[in-house]
Amino acid sequence: MEIDWAALRAAAIETMRRAYTPISDFPVGVAGLVDDGRMIVGCNVENASIGMTLCAECGLVSSLHATGGGRLVAISCVDATGAPLMPCGRCRQLLWEHGGPDLLVEALPRPLRMTELLPHAFGYEDMERVTGPVGAADVPPELAKWRGRGTIFVHPDIAGGETIWTGYWERSSGKPGSAEEKGILEEGPNLPTTAAAVAWGLVRTPRIVVVDVEGNLSWAGEGEAPEGIPQRWEEGKS
Repeated sequence: MEIDWAALRAAAIETMRRAYTPISDFPVGVAGLVDDGRMIVGCNVENASIGMTLCAECGLVSSLHATGGGRLVAISCVDATGAPLMPCGRCRQLLWEHGGPDLLVEALPRPLRMTELLPHAFGYEDMERVTGPVGAADVPPELAKWRGRGTIFVHPDIAGGETIWTGYWERSSGKPGSAEEKGILEEGPNLPTTAAAVAWGLVRTPRIVVVDVEGNLSWAGEGEAPEGIPQRWEEGKS
């Protein structure tokens, strides 16, 4: 899609002049090109409580959805002089949500992609890595408060004459001599591989112990292996 940067900046400047900035006297305007070709705008709106102040990009995203939704392709954000202005950190996250890594932001000497403005951005894929479906199921709602706690023991079993893998989620952290509450929180489903069972466990806790068919222990969790577990589990070895 061809981007008319001059038109975007002109719209941003016009909107900047309508900003409400009784506290900072720092008006900001922004104009965005949507993937369906329409242009939307926003300006900053301050508030006596300071913390409730809305950045221009907040107004832009609100306008995006109020006028039909879509994805942002390019934006021009300007200050009181009409010069390109970089979005703040919070607004970079907001723009990432509604434009993604390829959204272009006007800058000098050239427009910048969001991947340049917000490298290693947090997104829904990060949430899904923890809360999304992995292996057979999500964490049951009644066990959500236990996420990140306890230990998963992954082990082999026999079903239909074939070796399968499953696990159980133990309340205890497994520390020797610990007086922690013990007991099984959840039993895992039957899974075809050790890796699938480990993935099921990692949704629940970073503490994963693999027991192989010979009874040997391996650490498949995060960080260093606890005392008494001599090796780290490697996919494909059990």
